[in-house]
Amino acid sequence: MTESPRLQVRNLIRAFDGQRVVNDVSFAVSAGEVACLLGPSGCGKSTTLRIVAGVDMQDSGSIHVDGNLICDTHFRIPPERRAIGLMFQDFALFPHLPVSENVAFGLKGGFVANRARVAALLERVQMSRHIDSYPHELSGGEQQRIALARALAPRPRVLLMDEPFSGLDERLRDGIRDDTLALLKDEGTAVLLVTHEPHEAMRMADQILLMRNGSIVQQGAPYNLYNAPADRMAAAFFSDINVLTGRVHGALTQTPFGQFLTPGMEDGSEVEIVIRPQHLKIDFDRAGQGPAPTAENGTAALARVTRARYLGRESLVEFSTDQGGIALNATVPGVFLPPAGTPMWLMLRRDRVFVFPRT
Repeated sequence: MTESPRLQVRNLIRAFDGQRVVNDVSFAVSAGEVACLLGPSGCGKSTTLRIVAGVDMQDSGSIHVDGNLICDTHFRIPPERRAIGLMFQDFALFPHLPVSENVAFGLKGGFVANRARVAALLERVQMSRHIDSYPHELSGGEQQRIALARALAPRPRVLLMDEPFSGLDERLRDGIRDDTLALLKDEGTAVLLVTHEPHEAMRMADQILLMRNGSIVQQGAPYNLYNAPADRMAAAFFSDINVLTGRVHGALTQTPFGQFLTPGMEDGSEVEIVIRPQHLKIDFDRAGQGPAPTAENGTAALARVTRARYLGRESLVEFSTDQGGIALNATVPGVFLPPAGTPMWLMLRRDRVFVFPRT
């Protein structure tokens, strides 16, 4: 028998001044699963989180926890009785309370049981030595760990996290994210995380809910969203992209790299052929000399370097094609800095190309 989702959100709609900021949003999160609401600022992800938390009210739709209705347009359980924990980007620790009392704040048991729960969580987040410290004595990363312990202390069925790592130093984020994820998995909590950073969603999420203009445009495992994006904008949200445009003739589209199969596209319609910079291959042997190299992946295109930059782990080389003057970017591992004007043959990984109707 399949276990029912811990959190079920059905057909949420929320409008302000006649404009829908949350538009028919539905998803489910299971116990021990991390789901990320991902998207640009203003796409509706934080409003969705606020509705689930109970601090905002939907115009229609319903929310269930463990199969039990907690909110629709006629019935509403108060936020403090929803068995839902909250963790925000500013941590919101009580400055006048020591760490021990901050973590114990939402606990309802006796002193001994509460003290044991606090001690166990502080050990898990590696903050036991700060049990008597005050928030102002802690660094940002330490405050984040205390906020996580406080949110998990009452054993919520669902934990909501709104940009929880955005206030941290970039060099600290990965380690704290990994520690947080391990603790959440051990606790078996269903987690709904809001972020605008694709890297964070890819690193933490079991499923990503990609939002745009109030709607979920694609949802699924990070691997699937990255390798099978729903449209050009979805592809561009996860990485830089190159875009070739063309017109369909007999299910084929002509480009500087030869013809591409574009089945299912109406004859005469325009399409966008999307390729990520790491899948644009450079022929280092010929260096733009002689006839175009032959390859199983199709025709090579002659292009000239416009600029090259070293980014640390890789180099970014910018090109302009001789045919059509199309701007293309390629990434190359290590240091590769050819001078501007250098001619080079470029080839595409056709198995890594996405074709979409032009928008």
